[in-house]
Amino acid sequence: MLTLAAVPILPLTNTSQAEEAVPHADASTHVVETVAAGLDHPWSVAILPDGRRLVTLRQGQLLSIAASGTRSWINLDGLPPIHREGTSGLMEIVLDPDFPGNGLVYLTMSHGETGANGTRLVRAKLAEDRLEDIRILFDSTPKASDGNNGGRVAFLRDHTLILTLGDGNVWREEAQNLSNHLGKLVRLDREGNPPSDNPFVGNPDAAPEILSLGHRNVQGVTVDPADGSLLISEHGPRGGDEINLIRPGGNYGWPIVTGGLDYSFAKVSPFQRLDGYESPVLEWTPSIAPAGLAIYDGALFPEWRGDLLVPALKERGVRRIKRENGRIIGQEILLADRDERMRDVKVAPDGSIHILTDGPNANLLRLTRPVPTQ
Repeated sequence: MLTLAAVPILPLTNTSQAEEAVPHADASTHVVETVAAGLDHPWSVAILPDGRRLVTLRQGQLLSIAASGTRSWINLDGLPPIHREGTSGLMEIVLDPDFPGNGLVYLTMSHGETGANGTRLVRAKLAEDRLEDIRILFDSTPKASDGNNGGRVAFLRDHTLILTLGDGNVWREEAQNLSNHLGKLVRLDREGNPPSDNPFVGNPDAAPEILSLGHRNVQGVTVDPADGSLLISEHGPRGGDEINLIRPGGNYGWPIVTGGLDYSFAKVSPFQRLDGYESPVLEWTPSIAPAGLAIYDGALFPEWRGDLLVPALKERGVRRIKRENGRIIGQEILLADRDERMRDVKVAPDGSIHILTDGPNANLLRLTRPVPTQ
């Protein structure tokens, strides 16, 4: 049976009053560089060993940005058709754990049509300025509405991958239905197959790819380099945004258990905690709209090691969630002065932090340590 490392995380639930008290980070602790400006709805950034950054654009383009700032397009001929509607389109790009040797990348995209669309996982080989050997690895259960796609990818230590999937919005009760992929995390091998130790393999009423269920829309996923534990950031509706520590086979409650309100301000559920359902380790009400997740493990900011970084769309900043020995001890907000929606965050090999903002005129930012004055 698959096991994921567990860490002692102190639950820290924020009320509206507590949210007002969250401090802004001291701007003198970091320098913000604009690597690229004028990006049209970027969604994900991956950092290549040679220093290039690959950025997906939601309408279906892949941009390469050299260390010098020079831009070029990656040829996507042969990529399957992408469903583009609302917030649906080309989403994630992630490097294979053995990328330096095999050149493989993984992309997610919406596919299908309005009224019947899902999230697709594709693998391809990056060959300089084009993708080769493009292969569809996985298609999720179709849903009736656009959006709530999930679409983030992370690799576990055993090199199996986690793909996050949303609940389909209008079919949110399906997040509790084990026979489909809606509102689930799925675990696959690098060929797109469910590993034999997935928690629901052998259950005739369950999709064998499922790792956990009861999610609304997971748009952040990361593996803790310290212990291999899997954490996600999850959109609630109006409130009820969450950080969750994933247990194989765990049920995370949506929509039976949630701290969020519906968009009409009606209660989604009377239950915020319930036996048999996993509780979040951190919850935000009102919503900040967490759109990504990373754990800082670089050398530039040693005092940040082990902290979570959460880009927030609605809040227009990046949350730094401070941890000590795996316990959450506080929060602060980075980049709030820019007043930009934040879409993605990645930690580069040199310890710098790359952040994508969101929208039709977005930026790729790089955070570094100030150079000491002589």
